[in-house]
Amino acid sequence: MTVPTSLLFVFGLGYSARALGERLVARGWGVKGTSRSVPGPLRGRVEVVQWDGKGDIAPPDGSHWLVTLPPDADGCPAARVAGHLAGKAASVTYLSTTGVYGDLDGGWAMEWSAVNPGSDRSKARVVAEGQWREATGGKARIVRLPGIYGPGRSPFEKLRNGTATRVVKPGQVFSRVHVDDIASGLEALMLRPSLSGVFHLCDDLAAPPQDVTAFAAGLLGVEPPPETLLDETDMSRMARSFYAECKRVSNARAKAALGWRPTYPSYREGLTAVLAAESAGC
Repeated sequence: MTVPTSLLFVFGLGYSARALGERLVARGWGVKGTSRSVPGPLRGRVEVVQWDGKGDIAPPDGSHWLVTLPPDADGCPAARVAGHLAGKAASVTYLSTTGVYGDLDGGWAMEWSAVNPGSDRSKARVVAEGQWREATGGKARIVRLPGIYGPGRSPFEKLRNGTATRVVKPGQVFSRVHVDDIASGLEALMLRPSLSGVFHLCDDLAAPPQDVTAFAAGLLGVEPPPETLLDETDMSRMARSFYAECKRVSNARAKAALGWRPTYPSYREGLTAVLAAESAGC
């Protein structure tokens, strides 16, 4: 599929957005993004605009917007500042979280499932999603993501520094997604600006976290940490809260509507690729 040269404007140029930006630059797109740090060029010729999340900001007319900012108690900072300009965007895509579904006791979260957030941070995500739907007249694309991993953000870091654990809660599974699969899914979405609604970008295999750590240890050739029952761990309240929810996330709509498939359908392929990338210095 070919499209005219376009511009992506990112509110919050972080890990996933940079991966997308590099893909779009290779297609001939211009890419700009906000950061709290000092502005300057990034790898892949992505232009950075310094913005603290509070002052006025006006993306170029006709650009595609990607919003990755975490919400605060009042929803999305970008929606409050620039939502009134959303009608001038070619498309608006908001990155949310599958946490908005709450606990499904191992059941499936489909793109059309009702939201039932169980934490304050997930409730704030629901508010932010609503703000963008209102700002776009219902045309916003809401991309709900599970746990994100990739080079520099995987179990390998904790295994290397000796802080890895294997916490077990019987029946617990999490869905995941490699950062490159987020980028390819968002790229497909940017090339289809008329689409709207909810999309899940995730792998095909929800898995117990202890299995993921054990597999990563095997790739490194080290002994995995021993398994510890959740009730016997000295875990922070924040970390423990992730084990309060158990769900499997479907990517059916993204596959059907975008023609997208995850390059890394499970953590096995994904972690193998991460280690190869890190070993190559990527």
